[in-house]
Amino acid sequence: MILPKQHLEKGNIIDGLHDSQYQPCGIDITLKEVYGFKSSGLIDFDNSERKISEVEPLAFENDKVTLKPGAYKVIFNEYVRIPSDVAAMCLPRSSLLRCGVTLECALWDPGYEGRSEALLLVKNDHGITFKRNAKIGQMVFVKLPEDAKSVYEGQYKGENK
Repeated sequence: MILPKQHLEKGNIIDGLHDSQYQPCGIDITLKEVYGFKSSGLIDFDNSERKISEVEPLAFENDKVTLKPGAYKVIFNEYVRIPSDVAAMCLPRSSLLRCGVTLECALWDPGYEGRSEALLLVKNDHGITFKRNAKIGQMVFVKLPEDAKSVYEGQYKGENK
């Protein structure tokens, strides 16, 4: 079951939300930081050789950042706490899609806590400009039939407080 607005408003899943961030089936998440990629990464089976790509921050000028076509790492403003009986996904807001931009996110497992990041893909040949704190995604929360027997304990838990 996807959790509707009235269930999300009661929970303590995300700190400091504005009323306008609650949607009928999710919560809008906003842009805190944007990074450009500086290097390749390495992904293996057991993370023993994992190397995450290096990034560099892109500056906001007059509270705006303009992005050319390409891939960017973004950090969200919202700090989330996923309960043990919930998983979450993120979808791009339709206004992003209408501008030729999309957002790719991983699944938030039960027990994850942190300020998440995602991959922003600018497909529009003309680029896009974002204002600081722009609404870029909508988190959708899915109620599990029972508490997860194990919860997220990976290295990114509690990241970017």
